[in-house]
Amino acid sequence: MSAAQPPRREVVTGVPRGTRRRPGHAHARSEISEQTPIGTVYVRSLMRSQLRAALYALGALALLVGTLPLLFAFPAAVLGSFSSPEPFVWVVLGVGVYPLMWLTARWYVRRAERNEEDFTGLVEGR
Repeated sequence: MSAAQPPRREVVTGVPRGTRRRPGHAHARSEISEQTPIGTVYVRSLMRSQLRAALYALGALALLVGTLPLLFAFPAAVLGSFSSPEPFVWVVLGVGVYPLMWLTARWYVRRAERNEEDFTGLVEGR
């Protein structure tokens, strides 16, 4: 080297310190995309948790709708045949049922999103 030229700089590349992945989760994304048995287990766990949330929501809605005939028979049993149960039915359907259905649907969507976030965290090693 001559005195006029500065020394050539070398660039070293590699994984920065402190950014190591947890053991066991480094290749989860490739396991899923290659459809290996471990990837299948990951996907099945997500599907199982999504199915569980859907069945809970479906059960809550079935319980809600299934008990409506009993609830509608209640005013006729208490008041006898002297009053009409139609106003009570409309109030229950309009004020009681739809908000409960909306809350159940909202719970399901939030639970499904949380399941997907947990799965993404597992796959990415967070």
